[in-house]
Amino acid sequence: MKAGAHRRGGEKQMVPEADFRSYYGRPVLKETVWGPAIPAYLFLGGLAGCSSALAAAAQLSGHPELARASKAGAAGAIGLSMVALVQDLGRPARFINFLRVLKVTSPMSVGTWILSAYIPLTLGAAASAVTGKLPRAGLAATLPAAVLGTAVATYTSVLLCNTAVPAWHDGHREMPFLFAGSATAAAGGLGMLVVRPGEATQAARFAVLGATAELTAKRLLLLRRLGSVAAEPYQKGRAGAMMRASEVLTAAGLAGAGLASTGRAGQGRPAAALSGAALMAASALTRFGVFEAGRAGARDPKYTVGPQRQRQGLSAIGGGLAGGHRRRRRRQPQS
Repeated sequence: MKAGAHRRGGEKQMVPEADFRSYYGRPVLKETVWGPAIPAYLFLGGLAGCSSALAAAAQLSGHPELARASKAGAAGAIGLSMVALVQDLGRPARFINFLRVLKVTSPMSVGTWILSAYIPLTLGAAASAVTGKLPRAGLAATLPAAVLGTAVATYTSVLLCNTAVPAWHDGHREMPFLFAGSATAAAGGLGMLVVRPGEATQAARFAVLGATAELTAKRLLLLRRLGSVAAEPYQKGRAGAMMRASEVLTAAGLAGAGLASTGRAGQGRPAAALSGAALMAASALTRFGVFEAGRAGARDPKYTVGPQRQRQGLSAIGGGLAGGHRRRRRRQPQS
């Protein structure tokens, strides 16, 4: 009830309704200290992980050209991802220090160990594929790299959602699916970009699956999981522009990948390459948009207090309904 409104007994509510203010308007949460290299690390890690999965599928199904390109792409992407991570950490020794312990409740600790196992397997599989030597050893490295690659592509979403930032934490159910779909689309797009159209059918199908999952998870995240207040950082400012551009590029790449996935020869190399590049750019924009939305949500106290008030209001409504139901049951005559 606002100031000046009357209660039943004629009393006035002298305290105005609370709004989204904090102490001197300062942020309630501390903005992340992660630098701009981190969203690049998120994108490249996802691209590497799902490229390893695509490489294993291509090799087992008899597509050596796509398998070789995906293995090389995974090795290059994970190498650049580690460069971005070390740049943010400041020096390589800080990454090594994470290996001193294994804390299963820490996504950063678990992710460090996953990366430590994944990187040598990926490099070994790529070296065997490029040189043509030790094919059995290359296959032995390809399969576990594919398994660990799925974790590499998604653990970073858990890392973000493990924070107190509402724009990240409140989407902890959909964010892993969003990251997995985005990384799958990027890996398929990379295959379409570097492989001949006649050999890129499997990559195109991979891209269709990933792009569909990404668009679906993004809609569920913004329309169902996050409230109207918590979803605003994804829809306004730099983050909103990135997310909208990502959706446009994903839709365009999905259309091209859908044509290529049929296996017909009607789509030429330029069209397949453009579709693949669009999917990769869309995946990168998704990572940068999610990262920027979290930073914007931490800067403005509205995005911290607002979701809390929404949950409190829903809890009060639920408690009132439950209390009324209990009172009605007590009024019923006993037989």
